[in-house]
Amino acid sequence: MRFARATGRRLLEVGIVFLGVTFIIYAMVWALPGDPIAALGGDRPLPPAVVAELRRQFHLDDPLFLQYLRYLGGLFTGDLGTTFDGVPVADRMAARWPVTITLALTAWVIEVVLGVLLGLVAGLRKNSWIDRGVLLTTILATSIPIFVVAVGAQLIFGLQLKWLPIAGATAGWPTAYILPASVIAIFGLAAIARLMRGSVIDTLQSDFVRTLRAKGVPRRTIVGTHVMRNSVAPVLTFVAIDLGYLLGGAVVVEGVFNLPGIGQLLFTAIRTHEGPTVVGVGTTLILIFLALSLLVDLVNSALDPRIRHV
Repeated sequence: MRFARATGRRLLEVGIVFLGVTFIIYAMVWALPGDPIAALGGDRPLPPAVVAELRRQFHLDDPLFLQYLRYLGGLFTGDLGTTFDGVPVADRMAARWPVTITLALTAWVIEVVLGVLLGLVAGLRKNSWIDRGVLLTTILATSIPIFVVAVGAQLIFGLQLKWLPIAGATAGWPTAYILPASVIAIFGLAAIARLMRGSVIDTLQSDFVRTLRAKGVPRRTIVGTHVMRNSVAPVLTFVAIDLGYLLGGAVVVEGVFNLPGIGQLLFTAIRTHEGPTVVGVGTTLILIFLALSLLVDLVNSALDPRIRHV
């Protein structure tokens, strides 16, 4: 019963957040200066009758809240809207998702493998030069804006060393994806390394590890079996939620590395005042993040009853 109440409360919170954030995005997109319909003609203005018909077709003369309610109604039937040139937003996004998902998953693997490894080594070598080096590196990694890291990576590994391409996806996976994925992964990697380090130190100081040492259990067995299993649990929660952040980070990095994914589609849509595409991309990313967050919360709640009371 408590689990059902906690689940219902969490679903209600997710619903409120979804409605609030999507309305803010919708209002901001349609509040941008300039008429998106008039902009369709470029240097050759459209006839007033055509502009009026398109505005009627896209309900642009209706009150904002009424437009938003109509958009919500479409969402519940799986309709993300239609672009001004008549293409369903979902179809336009479908062609871009493979690039963005490949980029995000590559970054996810990089940050999990390196983050756990660095955190484990730092935790086992507490207060050593390795530990201090990991801590300093993670602080630096989280202090530099992502676009600065992206440009720096292009200059060093693309233009100077010529190891990897600096733009485009024509080289395929993994060549075209390693550099942008590494840029996205840096921030999550730093967080995972610090989480893992703290968890390893706590586990090493626990009573059951002292008992194992007193019984003469080899250090390799203690670390490989007991410390790893108990230390990785807090990291798993972060890793699951971070996949949603990675998709958001991929949107930014795709613009810098000119990858033809959802990010590039979003940047083009913003530049051309293509409101339905901007709202559709924003709504989809929010849904993915909220779904991952809800899934992690429900799994944690099922595994640890104390969380249900928070």
